[in-house]
Amino acid sequence: MRTTIIVKLQYEALHNWPGVAEAIPDKPHVHFLQYPHRHIFHITVEKTVTHQDRDIEIIDFKQQILKWLEQTYNGNLGAMSCEMLSTEIGNTFKCDMVEVLEDNENGGRVYLQW
Repeated sequence: MRTTIIVKLQYEALHNWPGVAEAIPDKPHVHFLQYPHRHIFHITVEKTVTHQDRDIEIIDFKQQILKWLEQTYNGNLGAMSCEMLSTEIGNTFKCDMVEVLEDNENGGRVYLQW
């Protein structure tokens, strides 16, 4: 049996895709993505624990992630994609899965192994 904790949080930030026009030149309707634009990033994190009695306090874990996001990015993710942010969070906090959605609609998910 494997037990995990799940933490969900939201983080408001800007990001952009500087190379969008070169990557998909035939889709001018999305070229606005090259400029910084705001999203509420909906983040779900899953992390394995060693026992079923709050091995990691989930409230504290959520606050650690939020604090790290603010200290690291200060509301500006730059050219970071949802997949990149998922990987960064997963590696920093040794998570099994991280999902990042823009405005709780579209995004990316990564699975990590430790």
